[in-house]
Amino acid sequence: MLGFVSPLPHQSQSPAGGGHMVVCGDDALARRLAVELRYVYGERVTLLLPPDRDTSSRPELPLTQRARAAALFGRMSAAMNRAGAAGGAGDSDTNAGVEAVRIMEAHEPSDEVLEEAGVDRAAALALVYDDDELNIRAALTARRLNPRLRLVIRLYNRKLGQHLETLLDQAAALAVPGLDPELLDASTTVLSDADTAAPALAATAVTGSSKVIQAEGLLLRAAERTPPRQGELADPGLCTLALLSSTTHDPAGAEGSDSSGDEGPQLLPDQATVAAATGRGTVVLEAISHAGPDRVAVRMGGRGAPLSHIFSRRLRWSALGVMVAAVALAIASVITTGDSPLHATYLTLLDLLAMGDPAEDGPDARQIIQLLSGMAGLLLLPLLVAAVLEAFGSLRNASSLRRPPRGLSGHVVLLGLGKIGTRVLVRLRELDIPVVVVEEDPEARGIPLARGMHVPTVIGDVTQEGVLEAAKIRRARALLALTSVDTTNLEAALYARHVKPDLRVALRLYDDEFATAVYRTLRTAHPQALTRSRSVSHLAAPSFAVAMMGRQILGAVPVERKVMLFAALEVSAHPQLAGRTVEQAFRAGAWRVLALDATPPRDRRPDLAAVPPYDPSEPDAAARPSGLVWNLHPGYVLRPEDRVVIAATRRGLAELLRGQRTTTAGR
Repeated sequence: MLGFVSPLPHQSQSPAGGGHMVVCGDDALARRLAVELRYVYGERVTLLLPPDRDTSSRPELPLTQRARAAALFGRMSAAMNRAGAAGGAGDSDTNAGVEAVRIMEAHEPSDEVLEEAGVDRAAALALVYDDDELNIRAALTARRLNPRLRLVIRLYNRKLGQHLETLLDQAAALAVPGLDPELLDASTTVLSDADTAAPALAATAVTGSSKVIQAEGLLLRAAERTPPRQGELADPGLCTLALLSSTTHDPAGAEGSDSSGDEGPQLLPDQATVAAATGRGTVVLEAISHAGPDRVAVRMGGRGAPLSHIFSRRLRWSALGVMVAAVALAIASVITTGDSPLHATYLTLLDLLAMGDPAEDGPDARQIIQLLSGMAGLLLLPLLVAAVLEAFGSLRNASSLRRPPRGLSGHVVLLGLGKIGTRVLVRLRELDIPVVVVEEDPEARGIPLARGMHVPTVIGDVTQEGVLEAAKIRRARALLALTSVDTTNLEAALYARHVKPDLRVALRLYDDEFATAVYRTLRTAHPQALTRSRSVSHLAAPSFAVAMMGRQILGAVPVERKVMLFAALEVSAHPQLAGRTVEQAFRAGAWRVLALDATPPRDRRPDLAAVPPYDPSEPDAAARPSGLVWNLHPGYVLRPEDRVVIAATRRGLAELLRGQRTTTAGR
């Protein structure tokens, strides 16, 4: 059977030949990436997994790493075969003539292991271990074994990733002296699954949110539109990118996926399909705006430290009372003694601080006011002591976590501050959405960030009674359950729905079948509430796969349980585009040309996703040799020297890349 992998302890397969792909990892992202490369792009893949721990002492474990990968490959093979059969005879088989994925097991990617996996002959290597240090060490080894190797590395540290890209590319160029660096097919791409998935996860908590793609200093906004009411016309935006599932508003319906058929979402439909799809929501390319520097995440509660965070309410009322008493005594002194207001205030302050002389020869009113001022001064001393103690206490607790304030409402409750939760927290604060974080581990990765951003945080086990109540779940707008344990996320979602039935809920679940079952059950039980289930590996794998194919990914937009990709392509390498008009190059359900890079080839920057080194809103920005043309005329003929931005499905982009390989081989 196509895609079958034997789950035996040893798999006797010959080493892979040249030009294959190698994937090294230790979690669901590695398995999902191997599936993407094998069953979407039709590549020969070697998957390197660590051996399972304690499998001999724990026979009750249902699946080993190898068996989980084999089961995933089998399900994907069956789904793709069904999709291919439904597509008709005209659709080419991506998997035709490609052997099953070769699985190897090793504790870490050492020199010997990488050589056995065929890295020295491979076209690309993905290092997607959860450990950044392990990925860096393996990348340095792989670059030494094969300077021409295309590297895709998973790193959480973004600054380190930028430096690593430059270092590895320079090492590749130096290893092959005399070769033009532009012709050296050895690129390094550093990606973060957390950064890739965070915008989609954050968007589930915001009604009417949009997905943003950045290109050439511009922002493409893909916005989700609800179906128009009777007599209304839907705004098509610049173009319609997708039709949402027809079961989106059905309580028992599930989000569409690759196997949903006609009822599921349709990516890149033609105009006739959009016109005929009444009652279905759409995803449109809504607007384009200039991109400036990255927006700094907003600190909740302002930038300074207000008095309410330093002194207690009781102390503030006490100080106000002493001030009112001092003012009243000064006014009484002016009225009774006829003294000037300034001098009367001065004498009153001296009496409050016990610094004035006794008024033995003064009038009775003056003596009475002096006695009252002395009594008020006695109250001032403990007040000053309390203020000093509270100020020291506030400074000591400045590094502590903020508790959720009493009047907070309309916020998002975020469970988990690991890699994913931390990135989602930053994204939500960039959108200026109030957040309350719940984390069991006080030493979690995102705790310092939450403290620095002054985000209210509850430390405790979310499965324990009272923890979600402390996070003000009854007045929250949404719950994002992003811990690394599926059962914890599910239990939190069920309890939150019990407390607030109409709460928006998004769960991070690893197993797709389990996620589908949970989604349908929650939608049926709570038809008026929005429920979403998301897999980080499912959201991130397409971007990693396209980077391994050597294409520049500008972004990935999730459409329900499908993914649409935005990429930059050279027209000369794709016969499906060269010599055709923009209208002729469009293929419904596969790809659409969105923009043309009008920059001369010699002046183009390699990275379209980078913000230009000048402000695009400047008056003289139009005169600079850079820019994308978005309002392309349908009759414009694409020339070989053009570079275009396209929106494509995963299989559509795979077909374009197969055409590129065929063209290259023909030369």
